[in-house]
Order: sequence, then structure tokens, then C-alpha cells
Amino acid sequence: MTALIAGGGVAGMTMALTCHQIGVPAVVLESVRSLAPLGVGINLQPNAIRELIDLGLEEDLNAIGIEATEWALVGRNGNDVWSEPRGRLAGYRWPQYSVHRGELQMLLYRTVLDRMGPDAMRTGHRVTGYRTSPDGVTALVDTRDGGSTEVSGSVLLAGDGLHSAVRSQMYPDQPEPQWGGAVLWRGASYGPPIRSGASFTLVGSLDQRFIHYPISAPDPETGLQLQNWIAELSFDPSKGWRQSDWNRQVDTDAFLPAFEDWQFDWLDIPSLVRGAPAVWEFPMVDRDPVERWVDGRVCLLGDAAHVMYPVGSNGASQAIIDARVMGAMFLDHGVNSNALEAFESALIEPMSSLVLRNRGNGPVGILGVVDERCGGIFDDINDVIPRAEIEAFMANYKAAAGFAIDQLNSAPSTIAPGAQVVN
Repeated sequence: MTALIAGGGVAGMTMALTCHQIGVPAVVLESVRSLAPLGVGINLQPNAIRELIDLGLEEDLNAIGIEATEWALVGRNGNDVWSEPRGRLAGYRWPQYSVHRGELQMLLYRTVLDRMGPDAMRTGHRVTGYRTSPDGVTALVDTRDGGSTEVSGSVLLAGDGLHSAVRSQMYPDQPEPQWGGAVLWRGASYGPPIRSGASFTLVGSLDQRFIHYPISAPDPETGLQLQNWIAELSFDPSKGWRQSDWNRQVDTDAFLPAFEDWQFDWLDIPSLVRGAPAVWEFPMVDRDPVERWVDGRVCLLGDAAHVMYPVGSNGASQAIIDARVMGAMFLDHGVNSNALEAFESALIEPMSSLVLRNRGNGPVGILGVVDERCGGIFDDINDVIPRAEIEAFMANYKAAAGFAIDQLNSAPSTIAPGAQVVN
């Protein structure tokens, strides 16, 4: 009852560890020959951290990340629109973490090798398609040495990302990823702690904003933290993305002039940006929700199923949740198409709704209301929008994203300790 997993990202690695936990043999087929800690910062919500702790990774998370303690929206002139505690300070039983995505992936990778052995991970193997039968599935694979091979198993779980080859076979006529007009420039720089020293801040408006959060504890000698940042500007999407590359390294001249005067007594944005050794540009894209994630014994996971705009810190978190829910379905139904159908039935509707909600700016959408009422410039936010209106807006988003406090704290474990799939 081997589970084949396409892609060695966060979804694929978490799926492999979940299979190991419940006694299901698994093989990860990853396209790159050698994994490296690539990427920038991400936030993992308490619902995802709960799952990683249940996988025995709590101490490891403490070593690679920092517990987030505050989430704040800030107006164009540096004054708070909204701030709230996060993680345990907010009342969750589990923390929220800010981590470097590459470090998280490497942690999961090392854990897969330690627990499952080297045969569980086949690098340099890119899944290009599949064949299904009533009794199993065969993954079609191109290898880095220019050859090809086939790997058979009971199910194929496709965590192969935005440009998923498995999804392309399911939906051969799907359009290119949809660009809504926003372009992101991302980097990481060392700087002094800001606000609580573990705060996620978003400054600006819907059309121009700057996101910042630390992804390491302060260095004991210098006092500086590695701080992830994102600069974002919006353009007319009807003209299409102007570059052929979806992700490329650029000079800060591409965007920094628009933020040159964004200097506050608590954050100097131009200085922070100039301190980054490298800056990456890419358009903010998603895909329209689809009617099915399952084709017989094949199922999409993570971004392959529901790539969404990076607002609300849901992408990596939901990839982890996907893997754990799939594991629960294996326990209930066995490693077969019934489990895949049950997974799809449980998640496709709420995830499709979340994709569309994030397209509407997710929890950041309240900045649109502030823009309409005062242009984003104010001294006291209470003169612009009642606190109760913001509270209701935030509560609705948390409930939709699956991390409302009471709902999460009272939920039973996704996978009970010691649970095993019976052959």
C-alpha cells in the first residue's frame, strides 16, 4: 500500500512523515537533484504548528524559527489600524511561528531521512504524469540524467506546486496562473528588533504595502535579527505580466523609489531594504478553483490543489493541514481512492472559498475600508472605523481559514497518538 508523493516541498515532506507515523510506506519523488534551503520567510499558523508538534518537531521548530507574538496593520503614516496578539499570547494552545521557508523544508527533509531512510526520498525524479488502474497508479518520471522511469504504488499524492504536472494532466486546458496586478519584491535583512521583537507588521494600503517580520531570535552579540520583508505594488493586470520570468533576482531600483519616504520612528523601510544581499521579484498569482482534486487513485495537495495569494499566512500552513487530513482519511478508509474522495469532500469547498477570499485581500481587506474613509492617513483609527467593525472582520477570516481560537483549541487531534493503518 505504498503512497507515491510528487514533490518534496512542505506538503510532500509533511505527507511522507504522516505516512510514516501511521504505518504507510511512502516514496517522495522530487525534481531537484540536491535540496537547498531556498526561499524567504513564511508564517505558520497555530493549526499547522499543532500538526508539526504532533509529528514530534517542537524542539526543532524552536531552533529554526521564532514565535510570533503580534500581528499589526499600520496606516500609511505609521499609525496602527489594528494590532492583536498572536499564538499563545492570543489564547491558542499552540504558537504561531515565523520561519525561513528553506530552513523548514530542510528540517522536514532531514526528518524524513532520519525516520524513513534514504530510500524514501528520490531526488532528481520529476513526475511528469501518471496512469491509473482500479488497483493502483503508476507515476511517469523524468530523471536528471536524461532518462525516464515508472514508479508504481497504491495512490499518487501530488504536492508538486503551482506548476503541477499532475494537475496539468487532470486539467490539460487550464489557463496560466492568474495575475491580479500585484507584484512582490522579497528579501531578508539584519536589523534591530521592531515593536515586540516578534511582530508581523503590514504597512500601507491595498495598492502599496510593506510587510515585515523577524525569522530569527536576536543575535546575542550584535542584537540584530534576520528580518523577512516584502514590498508590494499594484499595476493594471489587463496589460499582463511584463516579464517572462515568474521569479527573478532584481536590483532595488525596480521598486524602492516608491518607498523612499517610508521612514517612521520605529521602522526605516529604505534602510532595511538596502541591507538585503539579494532581492527577488515575482507577480502575486493564484489559480481558479477546480471542481475536482481526485482522478481515481491520484489526488492534488497543497499549492497543486489550491494555490492562493500569500495573504493571511495560509499557503504553507494549509499544505501541512492537507497532509494531516489525508493521513486521517487513510486511517478511516485505507490507502485507496475512497480516502482520496473523502479528503476532497472535506476540504475542496472551504479551500476554494479561501482562495477567492484571499483574492479579495483576506484579512488585509480592512485597509481598503480605511483608504476609502481617510486615504490611509489618520491620527486615531477610532475616528475612522469603529473597533467592533474591525473585530468582526478579523473573526470572520479566522473562522474561514480554520484557526478561530475556540474552534481550534477544542478540536481533537487530527491523528490520534499511536493510530495505524491496517493492511
